[in-house]
Amino acid sequence: MNIEHEELFHPWGTVTPDFWGLQHEATQEQSVARIPQVLRGRLTEIAAKAASGLLPDAAWMACQLDTEVTDEYGPEHLNTVHIREIRAHLAYLAGDHATSLGWYLHTARLRATIQGPGHPDTEEATRRVYSLWRTVPDADAPALGTELLGAVTDIHGPEAAVARRTRQRLQALADSREARSIT
Repeated sequence: MNIEHEELFHPWGTVTPDFWGLQHEATQEQSVARIPQVLRGRLTEIAAKAASGLLPDAAWMACQLDTEVTDEYGPEHLNTVHIREIRAHLAYLAGDHATSLGWYLHTARLRATIQGPGHPDTEEATRRVYSLWRTVPDADAPALGTELLGAVTDIHGPEAAVARRTRQRLQALADSREARSIT
């Protein structure tokens, strides 16, 4: 498989108003109510701050909301996952790839715990984090890729497509680094 021609997913797909509104259906595994209107209003405020270029303010607001949502719903709840995915995206927008990747790995693991490793949302979450990793500068990619490989192997197993692609990309990075050191 040629790594250079594989499909890349954006950090969370295409951002739509539904994402910020968090209009996500309850899963069969856990009864999850839609995010209350007051939280949707706060997410709209965070989105407005981010859109106006005030990423540090948006990140701070998301951090505060994360604390409140976690206190109310607990750490293993889809509402908590949603706000943490927003924190990951804000870190991505700010250019902080390591933090963004860390949050996305965290939320992929949470989704695997809450929804199961085979759930489409979990699979999509691991594809997003892999695609985000592909955008990381080569200097940072090996360390972050090792972390990614551990997570996707834990979630999907060592022979899952995302684990194989991660190993292939890590090998290509190592080969490239070795070739540069020889010349």
